[in-house]
Amino acid sequence: MENKDKIIEMLKKAMAMEIQSAHQYMHQHFELDDQDFGELAKNVKLIAIDEMRHAEALGERIKELGGEPTSQLAGPIVKGQELKEIFPFDAKEEEEAIKAYTEFAKLCREYGDTISANLFEEMIEHEQEHYNYFSNVDQHIQSLGDAYLGRLAGTSADTGKPKGFVVKED
Repeated sequence: MENKDKIIEMLKKAMAMEIQSAHQYMHQHFELDDQDFGELAKNVKLIAIDEMRHAEALGERIKELGGEPTSQLAGPIVKGQELKEIFPFDAKEEEEAIKAYTEFAKLCREYGDTISANLFEEMIEHEQEHYNYFSNVDQHIQSLGDAYLGRLAGTSADTGKPKGFVVKED
């Protein structure tokens, strides 16, 4: 593949973005849980897990192309956000990912790499779902304010039993 190095660099950039998002959302998950907004914490945690899966898929594709996956973050983790700042911030992050991945998918197709293009297109669908969630929560907070937040206070952050080999059945 003639443009393999360019594709690997795009995949690495996206992987760094996904790792940064996973870290950011996990940080927010813990903060929301500490503030007793369990339902919000749970959903942000699940989105963070989606981002970790994206990073893993990108890393596997990088390896398939002969590259070395990254462990770098695309940017800093923002800490100390007020509850009302989290969701518009996250919606913007998702919007930027959608824009970048749309461009990356287009370039991958132009470079003849449909596998990477398909990976980006699948991720765009997930990022759109994340954007929709963050945007909807932000709109509810803006329009309903404390009534909406009061309904969410004290809700459970439980995401169920973890899946995978880390869980041992008795």
